[in-house]
Amino acid sequence: MDLRTLKIFQTIAKQGSLSNAARELNYAQSNITMKIQQLEEELQVTLFNRHNRGVSLTSKGERLLIYTEKIFQLMEETINDISDKKEPHGSLTVGSMETTAGVRLPAILAEYLKSYPKIDVNLRTGTTEANIRGVLNYELDGAFVAGPINHKDLLSKKAFEEKLVLITDISQRSIEHIEDIQNKALLVFHSGCSYRSKFEEWFQKENRRLPNKLMEFGTLDGIIGCVAAGIGVSLLPQSVISKQVEKGKVRTHYIPEKYAKVDTFFIYRKDKYLTGALKQFLHVLNGVTDEVD
Repeated sequence: MDLRTLKIFQTIAKQGSLSNAARELNYAQSNITMKIQQLEEELQVTLFNRHNRGVSLTSKGERLLIYTEKIFQLMEETINDISDKKEPHGSLTVGSMETTAGVRLPAILAEYLKSYPKIDVNLRTGTTEANIRGVLNYELDGAFVAGPINHKDLLSKKAFEEKLVLITDISQRSIEHIEDIQNKALLVFHSGCSYRSKFEEWFQKENRRLPNKLMEFGTLDGIIGCVAAGIGVSLLPQSVISKQVEKGKVRTHYIPEKYAKVDTFFIYRKDKYLTGALKQFLHVLNGVTDEVD
């Protein structure tokens, strides 16, 4: 097993296809196929399930991918640790909730890239659940998630405090009780979203059944647009929809305080070597969030 073969394996796992991996690496597909067959023979396991849509990892393949990510992380840490370069360089991959990426991160990333232009920053958006999984699997250097987060392998730093509000189209009259939205469609992000969980918690603790109509979205703009059109209601941070409220596109309604507060934390692994890129990101995060708050 060599690093080149592990890179091929990692690329196939992420692309989900031998042909896509071959294009990504600029290799002949036959060479890709041969390398994976040799790796499977060496390890005496099947790493991929082959199907019409491409390939997917077996349970053994998923375990190997975790170790592969660790190996490449350690290589990058080694290079960064012994390098004579004083200015932080290399790459930084950060995960974020869609709402945080849209409102909170621009100021942080602008300050960071202004100070450290040689760092290649990659941003991936997803639910809190997906971001935690990404950090634990070494796919992300760190991530912004809803918290608090208590996990033995993670460190966390509070970044922001968000106040959630109920949003409706502008024609909706004042909402006084949860039963006022009992028959409306709930517009939410995919499962694993903390705001969606708060919405469900609100209904459950008030002994109300969830509305039958629930629509899932992958983008913030999709949710806001459909709320404005009168399709349903949603629960989002006040900071996210302030501009739409000012423009008269949606209307906000306050909810009980015990359901309205959500803290955003930045998490990273305890065992992760603090590269210059990550160390300076934490430093910038401290400064920018102090200004925001």
